[in-house]
Amino acid sequence: MARIGNRMGVWLYTRTGGRLAGGADKVLMLTVPGRRSGQPRSSCMRYLSTDQGLMVWGTASGAPRDPDWFRNLRAADLAEVQVGRDTFQVRPRELLGAERDTAWRDTVLVRAPEVSRYAAKAGRTIPVAVLERV
Repeated sequence: MARIGNRMGVWLYTRTGGRLAGGADKVLMLTVPGRRSGQPRSSCMRYLSTDQGLMVWGTASGAPRDPDWFRNLRAADLAEVQVGRDTFQVRPRELLGAERDTAWRDTVLVRAPEVSRYAAKAGRTIPVAVLERV
């Protein structure tokens, strides 16, 4: 069901240039090569603009494992982002250890506090990455 929802979201984002995605939330479309297939995979997700770049996190709506898009992102050197009608290349960087904890606590939970419920449901450390524009 989640795959069908993602396909519909990607289709809608592509057709409308992101105008109907997310409402008040900032939503981007990330396209990254599959870690096994190498085929481009697109997913829509919330993001936060930071001094480092675009910050994304992998709650997978509280699933017990990291989302596939984040697992693909870990294996990628470059990815493509679409924000509205603007498309550009990014270099993903997963935040680890204290840097991840600080970003999660001081940025994600402060600016998007509702995601804490997904972290509690997941019972795992939610991965966080910064997408740095190339």
